[in-house]
Amino acid sequence: MMYYYHYPYPPHPAYPGYHYHYPITRQYPPVDVNVFTKSIKSYRLLIGQGSILLNRLDDKDFDVKLMAAAQLGNKAEVDRLMKTIGLKVPVETKYTPTGVTFELTTQPDPSSQMSCCTLSIHLKWGN
Repeated sequence: MMYYYHYPYPPHPAYPGYHYHYPITRQYPPVDVNVFTKSIKSYRLLIGQGSILLNRLDDKDFDVKLMAAAQLGNKAEVDRLMKTIGLKVPVETKYTPTGVTFELTTQPDPSSQMSCCTLSIHLKWGN
């Protein structure tokens, strides 16, 4: 059985005189698509590089070497193997017993400190 306790006061009291009925207008800067356009162009490069990576990963001999090095925790060998692919963008490889992640990033733009885009490829390689 449930009991209800009636609290005699409203949860949010109304304060007369504090209600605003006019919309607040905000000023936004004009739309500039230049950075967005550059990001799209950079991402197209990443997709092409990702395709090259996937094509190389389709080689069984390469896969055996990569997985064996990862299983032994030999990051230096994994990095060396990844460099043999010849990608034009940096790639960071992270792996676990069940999968591998390749993060391809664009080179930082000289006008900013950060790269605009990252392509992450997550692949399962174990149970």
